[in-house]
Amino acid sequence: MGLLVKDFSRNHVALAATLAAVAGYVDAVGFIELNGLFVSFMSGNSTRLSTYVALGHWYIASRVAGLIVLFIIGSGLGALIAHFGGPTRQRRVLFIEAALLAIAAICHGTVFSFVSIPAMVLAMGVENAVFFKEGDTSVGLTYMTGAVVKVGQRLALALVGGARWGWVSHLLLWLSLCSGAITGTLVYGWLGMSCLWFPSLGALLLGCVIVRPRFQFA
Repeated sequence: MGLLVKDFSRNHVALAATLAAVAGYVDAVGFIELNGLFVSFMSGNSTRLSTYVALGHWYIASRVAGLIVLFIIGSGLGALIAHFGGPTRQRRVLFIEAALLAIAAICHGTVFSFVSIPAMVLAMGVENAVFFKEGDTSVGLTYMTGAVVKVGQRLALALVGGARWGWVSHLLLWLSLCSGAITGTLVYGWLGMSCLWFPSLGALLLGCVIVRPRFQFA
């Protein structure tokens, strides 16, 4: 995963950072709701799945596996939306993400509560297609290991004559995810799962804003 300043305008960096904050927010809410499992960080879930399998905790392992499968489905859905979306692919991806988060908020506390977590996971998978083009995602938005690695690598390159500020955009992504997670935790404590209306509205507004040509990913 990489976000290179030379390849992206300031608008693209701002969009990626905002969406990383949304992902951190939603993942924090899911982490609390699921007692330590993730709705977007599949590396963490993979480690937990492997641990539970090794320990023979089959029920919880099956739950984690289900989250991973749902995320894969969401990622695939996002890729299809982006592939067939043409010039409006980003907008379409964001609108679907907003709708899924709204469904999660609506369903919680009703007879359809079981839909909330799957909708959150699907939304996070879909979000990663915002920067999907030509069969690949240039910016991973719901996971930050790559960004942290890039911070270290770009700092090292800066010390030996490379781009002086090449690490800043990667650090910004990480900080955005962390700030989103902090916010999500605090708002969840206040509103419970109804706090998902905020990232849903955020994704919707972003989808409306990037209709403007200068915000579109080319």
